[in-house]
Amino acid sequence: MLLRTLLAAVLAVVPAAAVSTAAVPAAAEAAPACGGYVALTYDDGPSAQFTRPLLNALRSAGARATFFDLGSRVQQQAHLARETTSAGMWIANHSWSHPYLTNLGAAAVARELGDTQNAIRNATGRTPTLFRPPYGATNATVQNEARKLGLTQVTWSVDSQDWNGASTDSIVRAVTAANAGAIVLMHDGYQSTVNAVPRIVQGLAAKGLCPGRIDDNGRVVAP
Repeated sequence: MLLRTLLAAVLAVVPAAAVSTAAVPAAAEAAPACGGYVALTYDDGPSAQFTRPLLNALRSAGARATFFDLGSRVQQQAHLARETTSAGMWIANHSWSHPYLTNLGAAAVARELGDTQNAIRNATGRTPTLFRPPYGATNATVQNEARKLGLTQVTWSVDSQDWNGASTDSIVRAVTAANAGAIVLMHDGYQSTVNAVPRIVQGLAAKGLCPGRIDDNGRVVAP
C-alpha cells in the first residue's frame, strides 16, 4: 500500500515539472533579443497627409522614432505634434523654415532654432534637446547657437533616399543594411516611407537590432 501511494505521488509531480521546464524556453523565444539599436528618424513634419499613417505604422510595428519637425509646421498643426508625443515618439528641432543655416548670420540662426523650440514646447509641453540642420549643412555659428539653446546636433549615417524618389523596396534595403548605432534619415512626407515601416522593423529584428532613441550626446541607445 505504501509503495503504491509513493508511486502515485511521483507520477503526479513529474508531468507538472515537465510542463514547467518546457514553458521556460517558449517564453524566452517570445521575447525579442536586441543586440543593438538603430535610430529611425523622420524629418520635415508634421504633415497633414502622412504623420498619422506614419505613427500608426510605427505603433503597429512596436517601434519608436525621432521626428525632426519644422517649427512653422508645428505652429500650424500643433495637434499632430501632440499626437506624435502621445504615440511615444520623440520630437526634435529641424529649424523653423528649413533654410541653409550656413547662409545665415548668428541672429537669424538663433531665431530659426529658438522659435522652433518655443513652438514645440507650446504644442507638446516638452523642450527638444536634439537638433538636425536642414540638408545637414552646419558650421561653427550654427553649432554655437544650437549649444546656447541646449541642443545637441544630430545628422545621420544612413540616408534612405526617400526624398529622392526611392521606392519602398529601396528604402527597406537601405535601412535594413544599417548596423548597430546607425542613425537613419527618412522623411514625414512620402507614402513609400510609411509603407516601408513594417518591413524595416522586421528586417532589423532579423539582424538582432531594434529601433532606439538618440540620447543627449547623440548616441543611439535603448528606448
